[in-house]
Amino acid sequence: MARYIIAIDQGTTSSRAIVFDDSGKIVTVAQEEFTQFFPADGWVEHDPEEIWSSTLATTRDAIAKANINIADVAAIGITNQRETTIVWDRTTGEPIHRAIVWQDRRTANYCEKLKAEGFESTVKAKTGLLLDPYFSGTKLKWILDEVPGAREKAAAGELAFGTVDSFLLWRLTGGKVHRTDATNASRTLLFNIHTQMWDEELLDKLDIPSSLLPQVMDSSADFGITERELLGAAIPVAGMAGDQHCALFGQGCFDPGMLKSTYGTGCFAVLNTGDEAVMSENKLLTTVGYRLNGEVTYALEGSIFIAGAAVQWLRDGLKLVTHAAETEAVAEATGDAGGVYLVPAFTGLGAPYWDADARGAIIGLTRDSGINEIITATLQSVCYQTRDLLNAMANDGIETTVLRVDGGMVANNWVAQCLADTLQIPVDRPEITETTALGACYLAGLQVGVFASLDDLRDKWRLEREFQPGIEPTVADKRYQGWQAAVARVRS
Repeated sequence: MARYIIAIDQGTTSSRAIVFDDSGKIVTVAQEEFTQFFPADGWVEHDPEEIWSSTLATTRDAIAKANINIADVAAIGITNQRETTIVWDRTTGEPIHRAIVWQDRRTANYCEKLKAEGFESTVKAKTGLLLDPYFSGTKLKWILDEVPGAREKAAAGELAFGTVDSFLLWRLTGGKVHRTDATNASRTLLFNIHTQMWDEELLDKLDIPSSLLPQVMDSSADFGITERELLGAAIPVAGMAGDQHCALFGQGCFDPGMLKSTYGTGCFAVLNTGDEAVMSENKLLTTVGYRLNGEVTYALEGSIFIAGAAVQWLRDGLKLVTHAAETEAVAEATGDAGGVYLVPAFTGLGAPYWDADARGAIIGLTRDSGINEIITATLQSVCYQTRDLLNAMANDGIETTVLRVDGGMVANNWVAQCLADTLQIPVDRPEITETTALGACYLAGLQVGVFASLDDLRDKWRLEREFQPGIEPTVADKRYQGWQAAVARVRS
């Protein structure tokens, strides 16, 4: 009898659930968008209750559409938008504030203060991260400082902190389990990636009581059992990892030197560095790739805050398209943005700039410019930002010869070809581009015995299409130089 795994993929703009069979093939998908709140310049929030309700609804919907016996579900894997910060009451389970999203920049001044004190070197040495509002730690401090009574409750052990994975696990298990995995912990500014423990010096500096923190587990582990009434059965949660780590896993990047780039709300290039925590000299992040059987596989990561979110802005903000898929035909017809550059620094710039105060701009407009050029420039911006990341890796001594891509944007053939042109390397797109959810499926399946080993999973990766560079390097270089000039003009 077939055994199924449910992957919960809780993202920045939508919650999804995907049912996979025991060969790693997709059976059904359910998805639901939820509200984005922008209460001030650079602030981004979500309603944790809406995160939970949309997650539960899509999971139930996926099971119903799959038309399977719930008893045949072997496990659940969870993957999540990382760094997004939730604090809730341990007794009632109610959040004490909206979730502060990874894109949020409200703690920029505090990060600058810590930098001025010379604390960034300590943070980098212990966590592999930089001092930036992106990460959870300063968001957590803000909630404790700004929500009335929060510090008193935290000191009394009445509050729990978690990234979205922890919050969902708490709700799925009826408040019985407060855990996270090593990948999500590694994105908090509070976790020492070398000792694999919460770090007392970092907690003291940010004034965060350790009683708030979840227990840190392997990425494949016995996280807990769901409440029977939620899904119709008590199902083990057996895999958890942040979305980019799951994508690395789902792409089969198990060997040092293998690189994937995911194009969702943001864009994230992650390179497997094996058992070595490589420290970048070019503002890339050192992070936990995944942790299995207590053994850590490290990774180097370049984080871009805005990728698919820029297309969403074209659709919802400017109303230049009705559906994101329309951009492919527009770009095909336009070919090139003709000197127009969109720098999508809506919430600052991530790697390799780490400029929290930069803001977006469209540069190079002429009387010939129109909607088509702006749409094309938006798609090209994602490719240029990816080249920024690969250049940083090259400056760290890591040359990239091929890139495995996934995520919603690279279903667009024009974008995938533009990536190959811009990077001047082959771009490989797998048969299953839902690799974030697939990684969660693999992690859970390993734990419950549906999948035998990494070698078993490595053999499952299948190429759907390879995109080769189609323009001369000199043309690619000239376009990229225009991008660099545009970025320089929006830097704070």
